[in-house]
Amino acid sequence: PKRNQYSVMLAAAKAVLAPRGTVRAAINMSNILLVTNRADPAQPGGVAPDMAAALADALGAKLQLVPYKNPGALADSAGAGEWDVGLIGAEPARAAIIGFSAPYAEIEATYLVRPGVPFHTAAQVDTEGVRVASSRRSAYTLWLEDNLRAAQLVQTEEPGAEGSWDLFQDRELEALAGLRSFLTGKAAELPGSRLLDDRFTSIQQAIGTPRGDAAACDAAVAFLDSFVADAKSSGLVANLLAKHGVEGKLSVALP
Repeated sequence: PKRNQYSVMLAAAKAVLAPRGTVRAAINMSNILLVTNRADPAQPGGVAPDMAAALADALGAKLQLVPYKNPGALADSAGAGEWDVGLIGAEPARAAIIGFSAPYAEIEATYLVRPGVPFHTAAQVDTEGVRVASSRRSAYTLWLEDNLRAAQLVQTEEPGAEGSWDLFQDRELEALAGLRSFLTGKAAELPGSRLLDDRFTSIQQAIGTPRGDAAACDAAVAFLDSFVADAKSSGLVANLLAKHGVEGKLSVALP
């Protein structure tokens, strides 16, 4: 019976995720932890592309990677029919148009504070008069839009972590929001700055599919949840983090 149930779930998912025998997987090229090889922009390498390949195998389908320059561009194209699954941070602001699986990996987002700024915890940054530089349309910026109460969020004109660094420096803002791995490198460029030990949020990396027909989307997400659960419990996700050298920067999401 379990095998029959899986066969039914697989068939329903494949009809949504690979209706022509190929799953088109959207990849966020700006995530330096999930895409670590950009030598060939059309065939990126890293944890996210490898997860997409494993998903295609599970579906019994071919794989076509569809790269996007940033997560905002990926999310904006959800209704355009350009991709079947997207590997992206699962934020509530995106869930209106994308049905998400459970997360397979987590990435810490925290703050770098300018020399002389006295804060030691992320909560202290949310203070009146504090200006926080952040990359527009990133998952952590979406979180900050919903959760900052006193500090002022100053976003880049275009998405991009490097742009947020430039904004932080050019306007001498008090704090820079970002992924810990990115901020670690920037801290070395600004003597006296402090990378906070804690985090303000954890970006939940998941696999999504565009919301269209509700029943079809639900069937697809049920399969994606099952796939992600297997990928975590089997050690696949942990092995991919090790393979691409991002252990300690990414972690396997909790069950």
